Amino acid sequence: MPTPGARALILLLPLLVLLLLSASAANAATEAEALLAWKASLDRPLPDALATWANPAGLCSSWEGVSCDAAGRVDSLALRGLGLGGTLDKLDVAALPALATLDLNGNNFFGAIPASLSRLRFLATLDLGSNGFNGSIPPQLADLSGLVELRLYNNNLADAIPHQLSRLPRIQHFDLGANFLTDPDYRKLSPMPTVRFMSLYLNYLNGGFPEFILKSANVTYLDLSQNNFSGSIPESLAEKLPNLMYLNLSINAFSGRIPPSLSKLRNLRDLRVLNNNLTGGVPDFLGSMSQLRVLELGGNLLGGPIPPVLGRLQMLQRLDLKSSGLNSTIPPELGNLGNLNLMELSMNQLTGFLPPAFAGMRKMREFGISSNKLTGQIPPSLFRSWPELISFQVQMNSFTGKIPPELGKATKLDILYLFSNNLTGSIPAELGELVSLTQLDLSVNSLTGPIPSSFGKLTKLKRLALFFNKLTGTIPPEIGNMTALEVLDVNTNSLEGELPATITALRNLQYLALFDNNFSGTVPPDLGKGLSLTDASFANNSFSGELPQRLCDGLVLQNFTANHNNFSGTLPPCLKNCTNLFRVRLEGNHFTGDISEAFGVHPRLDYLDVSGSELTGRLSPDWGKCTNITRLHMDGNGLSGGIPAAFGSMASLQDLSLAENNLTGSVPPELGQLSLLFSLNLSHNALSGSIPANLGSNSKLQAVDLSGNSLTGTIPAGLSKLSYLIFLDMSKNKLSGQIPDDLGNLVQLQRLLDLSSNSLSGAIPSNLQKLTNLQKLNLSHNDLSGSIPAGFSRMSSLDTVDFSYNRLTGKIPSGNAFQNTSADAYIGNLGLCGNVQGITSCDLGSGGASSGHRKRIVIATVVSVVGVVLLAALAACLILICRRRPREKKVLEANTNDTFESMIWEKEGKFTFFDIVNATDNFNETFCIGKGGFGAVYRAELASGQVVAVKRFHVAETGDISEISKKSFENEIKALTEVRHRNIVKLHGFCTSGDYMYLVYEYLERGSLAKTLYGEEGKKKLDWDVRMKVIQGVAHALAYLHHDCNPPIVHRDITLNNILLESDFEPRLCDFGTAKLLGSASTNWTSVAGSYGYMAPEFAYTMRVTEKCDVYSFGVVALEILMGKHPGDLLTSLPAISSSQEDDLLLKDILDQRLDPPTEQLAEEVVFIVRIALACTRAKPESRPAMRSVAQEIAAHTQAYLSEAFRLITISKLTDYQK
Repeated sequence: MPTPGARALILLLPLLVLLLLSASAANAATEAEALLAWKASLDRPLPDALATWANPAGLCSSWEGVSCDAAGRVDSLALRGLGLGGTLDKLDVAALPALATLDLNGNNFFGAIPASLSRLRFLATLDLGSNGFNGSIPPQLADLSGLVELRLYNNNLADAIPHQLSRLPRIQHFDLGANFLTDPDYRKLSPMPTVRFMSLYLNYLNGGFPEFILKSANVTYLDLSQNNFSGSIPESLAEKLPNLMYLNLSINAFSGRIPPSLSKLRNLRDLRVLNNNLTGGVPDFLGSMSQLRVLELGGNLLGGPIPPVLGRLQMLQRLDLKSSGLNSTIPPELGNLGNLNLMELSMNQLTGFLPPAFAGMRKMREFGISSNKLTGQIPPSLFRSWPELISFQVQMNSFTGKIPPELGKATKLDILYLFSNNLTGSIPAELGELVSLTQLDLSVNSLTGPIPSSFGKLTKLKRLALFFNKLTGTIPPEIGNMTALEVLDVNTNSLEGELPATITALRNLQYLALFDNNFSGTVPPDLGKGLSLTDASFANNSFSGELPQRLCDGLVLQNFTANHNNFSGTLPPCLKNCTNLFRVRLEGNHFTGDISEAFGVHPRLDYLDVSGSELTGRLSPDWGKCTNITRLHMDGNGLSGGIPAAFGSMASLQDLSLAENNLTGSVPPELGQLSLLFSLNLSHNALSGSIPANLGSNSKLQAVDLSGNSLTGTIPAGLSKLSYLIFLDMSKNKLSGQIPDDLGNLVQLQRLLDLSSNSLSGAIPSNLQKLTNLQKLNLSHNDLSGSIPAGFSRMSSLDTVDFSYNRLTGKIPSGNAFQNTSADAYIGNLGLCGNVQGITSCDLGSGGASSGHRKRIVIATVVSVVGVVLLAALAACLILICRRRPREKKVLEANTNDTFESMIWEKEGKFTFFDIVNATDNFNETFCIGKGGFGAVYRAELASGQVVAVKRFHVAETGDISEISKKSFENEIKALTEVRHRNIVKLHGFCTSGDYMYLVYEYLERGSLAKTLYGEEGKKKLDWDVRMKVIQGVAHALAYLHHDCNPPIVHRDITLNNILLESDFEPRLCDFGTAKLLGSASTNWTSVAGSYGYMAPEFAYTMRVTEKCDVYSFGVVALEILMGKHPGDLLTSLPAISSSQEDDLLLKDILDQRLDPPTEQLAEEVVFIVRIALACTRAKPESRPAMRSVAQEIAAHTQAYLSEAFRLITISKLTDYQK
């Protein structure tokens, strides 16, 4: 029987239970209330999952993401990946005292992490990863003594990592990666012995390897990648962290060798040290780390060979050694890696063949060996053994032979890149079996034959690049089945025939490049219908008929070129609404229709050329809103109406040509507002009115052509302000008044001054004699009077003049241009006289005894002189006959009727032309050491032992020396007679003999820089030091020519072939055959000169020659010396590099791969030279530096240019040189 106390307790028990239930219900209600309040603060719309957060009674049973402990208290809040947004400010953690798990990973939370979370004393897991939290990490989180997992990765957290977190006593998983965190106070950091997983990747951490980590002995997973840690990898790492299974130190600045002690990490499965500054080669000990699954060493400065012992890593699945300076053959032992699914060896200097033994890597999925120097054929056996292959990238090597048909067996291939090799033969039809392909690039090879019709099976292919091959035949109609195709590029082949109608089925096509082929016929009319084409090029083919009228249906067309075909009909009307148009070239066709219906307002338009067609209509004033256009050519059409004043709003316009139309009205004064305009051509229209006085405000104008109109009034004096003007043609108008005296201030004028066929009167201004660079002067068919100023004889550059049909009198000036011109240039005047055949001599017609007396004096003088000359010649002949050897006699007999002039001024040892004849056995081919555009070069070893080089100029078929050779000969003599510089070749003398002309130079044994760079010496002798020396020497030579010669000399043909090398590799600039003498700071127009690939871009279409043309060529040559190849591809890609980070290139990858990368000071010099060279090759001449600045900067090199590791420097970072 219970005692009284027991009975009382029994009576109280129901009451206690009731009290507990009441307290539990109260707690549940409080927690539910707190969570509902937080829910109310979250961003709308809320996900459907939170619809369950409604009835407080279901808190522990039906609320999404909420779970409770046995006491009914919320212990877990797991809302991972629901898309929630908002902050944690309204989360009342005091109402959730039992919370052990808070998982909000993968949402859109933002704001600060509340310090109040530290009050959750039972919290074991805190996961706020992959959100948008910002601010600093609350150090109060260190109070969570039960915390086991802390995940704050992938947020926007900043400031220093709180050192207090290292004191968390139970922490095992510590992940703060992918934030903006900075260095903690390392002195206060404690070891973290309980941590097994530690990730600090992608932050802003610096310094050496953190010491506190080395004291955290139980770490098995360590990721410090993508920071800025430096110094060496600790030798003690394996000893201090013996349990490591995963180690990622990639993308830092660690240096030194990979420590051998790592071989002690017997459990290590994953070793990643990509993109550091590690050296010392790929260590052999790695071959003993049998547990390795991942080995990533790429992007370092390792150098040396690939160790064959890596073939022992039987468990290895990923091997990445790209861009590591490796320079061996590929060991066949790697074929033993039977579990390997990724091999990345690209961007090294690997040579030899691709081992057939690689067929043993039967799990291969991704294979990359691009940008090496591999040769031989691609082994067919690989594709029979790699059934899982999805990516095969072997581009930019030197593979030869045919594309293996066996490739068709790799049916899972997604990417196939074989471009930029030396592959030949036809494209195998078997490639059509690669039905999973999305990327296929076979460009830049020597492939022949047709495009296989089997390509129609490639229904997933997005990009097909076959350009720069020798493909023939037509585009197969099966191409219409390739419905996923976005890029079709077959430019620069020999494809022909009509485009198949099925091409219109390519509904996803965005980029179509058909230019430079032999296509003909009409383009399918529905091409473009419903598409989103951004680029379409039909240029340089034989297409005819109309352009597809819906080509730009998608209204996203940017680049459209159809120039040089036989297209006719109207332009697609949809062009008018393509506001993204950037470049349009339609010249050289037969288009008709109203031009104002074809083009509208295109704010991004940069280039528009519709010249040479049959377009009609009026110029639209709306086009003035195309404020970014730089080139507008509409010449050679049938346009009518006036030139809109709104054209003066085209603020970026540089080149405007409306010539050969039916334009009327006046020249708008608003054109004077075009401050960037350098070429204006309004010729051969029906323009009237006066020439706007403010045309002189276009300060950058270089060419003005207003000829063939009906312009009236006087020539504006303001034109004299056009200080850069090179070409001025106002002929065939109705201009009157006098020629402004100030036109003589246009000292840059070179190509032409033509004022003919007007009604100009008065005297010819003597001030025009200041135009010393002018080549062609035409003042004919006017009403000019007086005499031709005698000072015109000093206009040394003149080669053509015409003063006919005026009222001029007096003496014709001396000088070649005046004396060698036919009488037609002076006909129709009142009384011109002079020493010109067909023109009355100024000494005739005076009458009287004095005239006869003068005549007798002249005759007597001539007879006397002729007599003396004949006697001297006879004496010389007798002496020569007595002294000449038989071979010399033979030479003279061959030149009996030749005139002979010789001038050898060598001071160190006299020699004659005949010494050279003897030394070359009368210019026998066996002594010929080179041939060029103007002649041949011979090596002549004189009897004295002196060796000279002799250039003999070509002879025209008629037996007369061609005018161009004469000009070249004269230029070279003029240039070199005054030149004295250590880096410019020395001219000993010159000779002319009948039909031949000769220049005698010093002989340089090493020959041209081109021969040396591209020969064996390019690697053996032309190291980085020597290349710097050569570039500096050429810079000094050009600086001397441009700034120390008077007048300045522009070489115009700076190439590797025109740079000779002394025995000590000191460079000498040679071949001045195209050199042009300039007036001080002058700008010149001249005939085409220079070598393709080295000419400045502006010269190609303006014929403008200035010192900046040489600067551009110097930049190309400097890059070529450093790259070991012509930089054409690099220069072409610069615009893309500057506009897209994806297209950027590493400097180390474009340098001559035959040499080891430069280090230390040499690396700085190479970076500096590349920066200067890129500045020299800028498109705009005015933005290029002067050669004097370039030479001084190279010589001084006082600036520090390496702000980061050499291996990380990209081309885009080197385009900012200013001087």
